[in-house]
Amino acid sequence: MDELPDLEKLSVAEKDQLIRELWPLRALVRDLAAQVTALQLKVTELEARLATNSRNSSKPPSSDGLNKPQPKSLRKCGERPTGGQKGHQGHGLKKVAEPDRIVTHAPPSHCAECQRPLPERSVVETRQVFDLPPLRFEVTEHQVLAAQCACGKICRGEFPPGISAPVQYGPAAMAAAVHLTHHHMMPVQRTAALMGDFFGLPMAEATVLAASEEAAVRLAPTVALMGEAIQTAEVAHADETGMRVAGKLHWMHALVTATLTWVGCHEKRGKRAFDALGILPGFLGTLIHDGWKPYRDLLCKHGLCNAHHLRELTYLFEELQQAWAGRLIELLVAACHEVNQAGGSLPVERVALWRNRYTEILSEGEVLNPQAEKSGKRGRTRQSKATNLLWRLRTYADDVWRFASDPSVPFSNNLAEQAVRMPKVKQKISGGFRTRNGADTFCTIRSYLATLHKQGSNLFHALTLTFQGQPPQPRLA
Repeated sequence: MDELPDLEKLSVAEKDQLIRELWPLRALVRDLAAQVTALQLKVTELEARLATNSRNSSKPPSSDGLNKPQPKSLRKCGERPTGGQKGHQGHGLKKVAEPDRIVTHAPPSHCAECQRPLPERSVVETRQVFDLPPLRFEVTEHQVLAAQCACGKICRGEFPPGISAPVQYGPAAMAAAVHLTHHHMMPVQRTAALMGDFFGLPMAEATVLAASEEAAVRLAPTVALMGEAIQTAEVAHADETGMRVAGKLHWMHALVTATLTWVGCHEKRGKRAFDALGILPGFLGTLIHDGWKPYRDLLCKHGLCNAHHLRELTYLFEELQQAWAGRLIELLVAACHEVNQAGGSLPVERVALWRNRYTEILSEGEVLNPQAEKSGKRGRTRQSKATNLLWRLRTYADDVWRFASDPSVPFSNNLAEQAVRMPKVKQKISGGFRTRNGADTFCTIRSYLATLHKQGSNLFHALTLTFQGQPPQPRLA
């Protein structure tokens, strides 16, 4: 680098020449400084994006790969001891009064010490083993009898409804195949193999698919009634997740309550899907969701999922080192615990106190994350994740805190997230659905089974009755 000349020894003409040479560089330095700042922000954003996972963002756990984040509970240490809690009812095996089979284990006939014959033996200790009997299918033959009347007419009996082929599977066998495929999320090929391994009754894959389609047809009216019941509920939870159908991206939409689950499939994610499926547009209760805009456009009250907020705040606190986010996490968790301990909504003055502290923390965050100035381009100006989150938390503060003022509104949207979790397991195992009809069949059966599972029914018995033409009806209230 050239040394700086002694300015006192330079003539006026030389100074003027130096100024003319350096003056254009001022604008270049400003431009380069602006580029460096923009690149630093971009690097920070990309590094932070690499650090996102299912614990600090809305990414699903399946996207974490082998580098899964260590679980970290927001519960404070010491609130509950480890292990079973006081008053918890155990569910271990208990001896039965009348076992199905008794095996005795007698001592030798003579004493090992003095060689005398032993007297009459008595039971001094018992141990019971609970096991499965040999599983084997049974074949029932239906015989139609006929008799000829004296007038010459031949009269014959009739096969009962459902007995339509010379050889066919019964309702329990069909129910077992559907149960394995749509509740335990087994692939069709593996389900067919398990039927052979467990019961000695191997099935073709086409038979498993046919059983599923028949179950869906029989259950469709019941599932339609479930959707209508959810539509009139006071509080419902909504979520959606991607599905691979016929090699293309479709969306599975879930609308659930504490006792009912309804899922449907559509090629679109937003309003077009809502209108086509026909349930959400008529819902007028309180809808719990993650804040996605198409949900906000519905004509109902809203409650935002604070579990989503906690994950986003965790990202800002741990990855971007913004202390206000940590304080807001503590505030929301403490408010949730107070609501749970109260067993319902909080007094108005208590909610006002929580919300005042909430507003103060948001103001701190807004100082660190100001709104970006308009760029002059069409559309919304791009904002940082922190700025977008702060805007949402302030704009929809009533929906954020509805859990504290309305006893029917929960803190999170976990019910809907649970409804879409197992179908994602199904997709992970099986890879997707080959046809749209297969996806619709799955959604119908899954709606019914998830609902009966919530209501404590035996799913296998329910499916068996379904194939007998008498599907048990869930409680709709």
